Amino acid sequence: MPLINSPAELDTFREDILSQRDPNKPCITLCSGSACHATGSHDVAARLAEELEKQGLAKEVDIRRTGCHGFCERGPIIVIHPDEICYFQIQPDDVPEIITETIKGKKVIERLVYDDPATNEKIVQESKIPFYKHQQRLVFGSNSSVDPKSIDDYLAIGGYNALAKALDRMTDEEVLEEIKKSNLRGRGGGGFPAGRKWEGSRNDPEPVKYVIVNADEGDPGAYMDRSLLEGNPHAILEGLTLGAYAIGAHEGYIYVRQEYPLAVENVHTAIRLAEEYGFLGKNILGSGFDFEVKVHKGAGAFVCGESTALMTALEGRVGEPRPKYIRSNIKGLWEKPSVLNNVETWANVPMIINKGADWFTEHGTETSKGTKIFSLVGKITNTGLVEVPMGTPLKDIIFKIGGGIPGGRKFKAVQTGGPSGGCIPEDQLDLPVGFDELTKAGSMMGSGGMIVMDEDTCMVDVARYFIEFLTDESCGKCVPCREGLRQMLKILTNITQGKGKEGDIELLEALSETAIEAALCALGKSAPNPFLSTLRYFREEYEAHINEKRCPALSCKELINYYIDPTKCKACRMCFRKCPANAIDSAKNKVHIIDQEKCTKCGTCFEVCPPKFGAVTKISGQPVPPPVPEEERTIRKSKDK
Repeated sequence: MPLINSPAELDTFREDILSQRDPNKPCITLCSGSACHATGSHDVAARLAEELEKQGLAKEVDIRRTGCHGFCERGPIIVIHPDEICYFQIQPDDVPEIITETIKGKKVIERLVYDDPATNEKIVQESKIPFYKHQQRLVFGSNSSVDPKSIDDYLAIGGYNALAKALDRMTDEEVLEEIKKSNLRGRGGGGFPAGRKWEGSRNDPEPVKYVIVNADEGDPGAYMDRSLLEGNPHAILEGLTLGAYAIGAHEGYIYVRQEYPLAVENVHTAIRLAEEYGFLGKNILGSGFDFEVKVHKGAGAFVCGESTALMTALEGRVGEPRPKYIRSNIKGLWEKPSVLNNVETWANVPMIINKGADWFTEHGTETSKGTKIFSLVGKITNTGLVEVPMGTPLKDIIFKIGGGIPGGRKFKAVQTGGPSGGCIPEDQLDLPVGFDELTKAGSMMGSGGMIVMDEDTCMVDVARYFIEFLTDESCGKCVPCREGLRQMLKILTNITQGKGKEGDIELLEALSETAIEAALCALGKSAPNPFLSTLRYFREEYEAHINEKRCPALSCKELINYYIDPTKCKACRMCFRKCPANAIDSAKNKVHIIDQEKCTKCGTCFEVCPPKFGAVTKISGQPVPPPVPEEERTIRKSKDK
């Protein structure tokens, strides 16, 4: 491995890498992030290597196993360069045809390309697919072009150029001023300006300082940081080293969840290679600046995403938050000044130093600059990771990129900001995505989780679900969180089970206010948001559950019954055959009847009833009609036609 001792040597080495790469040589990039790995990308990679060798093309075609491409539900994904031919849901058996037809024959395999459900158009190139076309992938774009285990790939796209620039031509104060000027705000939760946080640590007279990567991403359905750390770990290392230089730190930590094995593996590899090349360690690039990075594997507690709890865990103690009488950037890890930012925040830093704060501030809103990566999941056609400029309207993310709600269902709400975020209704879809805008709407940016809900979603049950998650994840250190959330969960559960009573809403509001005012950390203070936001926009659903014992979304199990409409039943016996409780009275050519005493409300009958009949319905808040008399159950043959 070469040891690069100066920025000039780095330029020479980069030129050498690029000179050995033919831009016209076919290169198959295969998504190897966790999602695609789970759907078989490892087997596809093995088959690609085997088939290229078999057809005598091993030296004529490159294979690059990259990080996540973003369009996760369509994996495994390959993109064949330089023509940018994109194939989805590749199976090992597809590989021989891809090599023969596309690599050798220069033909597109239409069954593997994207079929736009809106236009029925076959789209070949990745950049023209609506999911990608409407994004601006400044941070996440490199994920699909570099092998995370290859430092040369990162160098080939300009990697470590920002570090060389800073160490060679900028003072530590100039680096700090550029970050401040960019108004980069933390992407991990509260959106605190990174430059101000760094400045506090830099100005503290204590000589020992630390920089920390928060990769303890625990929001349900969120995996932005995980995918960045898996797919482009050198970008995070470079950003972290720049931060260390700016504040005068010589030791850094990456706190990553232990259940992210691929991220842990790739970041360890990246650290080893960076040390061997001279981007970490002693006298980096001949500058006299020393910096080392250690990886700490967290146990998976959601509360450890909070800064003080994370630092307590790093110190080898139970991960519990502590009072912030003095902020962590002044007294953090081992009582020393400590700058903690999440993965995405650190990944933005090299771009800002490379291209300048003025370039960065061209993207975004007045108070929220740059782009943001979101995890778009839930009742949405296109599931995956998306990156858009701050200020992009919610409706553009959900409908232009996400493709709208599947099955012709109606959009109801989108939950942003993770479990402690809030739900935003349909009449707020024009809301631009930004830190302050989302907060005003009763939600938050958080780390970037975005869960879409359709008309079949009960908003009371949504609040119950997230409060239950937060109750389980509470460390239990302070009473407002430990006991307050437990009582909120009990009340919300009763409401969804038809046991709600007058005064429950007011009691939930009082418990919420107490938690916001008195909880020790951000988990407790923001935990009531799911309830408060759903109450704000969907109060009528709470009142229906309490006053009418009715679930308007026909979702809460205890408040619904299943009923077979005798005018629609065609005696197909599908529900009878699939019912796990034997609760359906069925006979040939006779209207089927559900025995309400035996019915477990599993919903199987509703799911399997043929759509052309639609005989099984849900009832809530009213009595189930009496069974059809035996003498009226017979279905005449003329009605079957």
